Amino acid sequence: MALYLAKRLGQSVLILLGISLITYGLIYLAPADPVRQIAGRSATPETVASIRRQLGLDLPLWQQYLRYLGQLLQGDLGRSYIQKTEVTTLILSRLPATLQLLAGAIVVELIIGLGAGIAAATRRGRPADRLIMAASFVAVSAPQFVLGILLLYVFAVQLRWFPIGGYGTLAHLVLPALTLGILGGGWYARMTRASLIEVLRQDYIQTARAKGAGPGRVILVHALRNAALPIVAMVGLDIGMFMSGAVVVESVYGWPGIGQLAWQAIQRVDIPIIVGVTLVAATGIVLGNLVADLAAPWIDPRIRRG
Repeated sequence: MALYLAKRLGQSVLILLGISLITYGLIYLAPADPVRQIAGRSATPETVASIRRQLGLDLPLWQQYLRYLGQLLQGDLGRSYIQKTEVTTLILSRLPATLQLLAGAIVVELIIGLGAGIAAATRRGRPADRLIMAASFVAVSAPQFVLGILLLYVFAVQLRWFPIGGYGTLAHLVLPALTLGILGGGWYARMTRASLIEVLRQDYIQTARAKGAGPGRVILVHALRNAALPIVAMVGLDIGMFMSGAVVVESVYGWPGIGQLAWQAIQRVDIPIIVGVTLVAATGIVLGNLVADLAAPWIDPRIRRG
């Protein structure tokens, strides 16, 4: 186990270095100039040149990246060009809100996805199965901003069950988590259905039924555990995706997470924040996949024996 962890951590470091290099290069290929954003439209050429020199942006790109990499190896994500604050401080201030939304969204999508997937798999070929699959297709196809605004209008404006926006209480969390959960639940429903249908064909399922196990026990105890590996892998990916990919949802609901921080940084061409949030999200994905891989043998002992 120790050797496996060391190998995976080494691979993770190389992946994160590659992501930082690609992100850094792509940002500097963009036509927007961060110095102009800082100096303003009326700045003189001398002022622009001075700011560029102070930020080290007058150096060749490879020198800028190596300098940033040296800071990164010391745990320094740089300093925001616009907010004049350490990127680490900005991200840490937004991280609790992001983690809260991440946890809520994963819980919602698992409840929706597993429930709908089990119902569809146990009613394969029936009208209920077709209806659930059609609903899941609509869910995964719906734009985030459309679903978010629709839920906001119905449940916050018309019914007044939840606040229109903001952060701090469970009531503020419900609608953003539900928006992300409905979108992700569609994928989980389709994955759960496909995986369960395959497992329900196995001989040990027929043996369990022959021994008198009820339908609920067959599904929840014998089938679902063996069908859960793809679902666990998807949860590992969602950990990272929700950390940076919920930009639209955070904007609709005014949720102060790092996705909103990244969107503001993109608008202002605040490069240290953009790279920092990208690396944090990539780290989340890597750690999520690692946790999913470590959980797989516990779910299916055959993997451990192999």
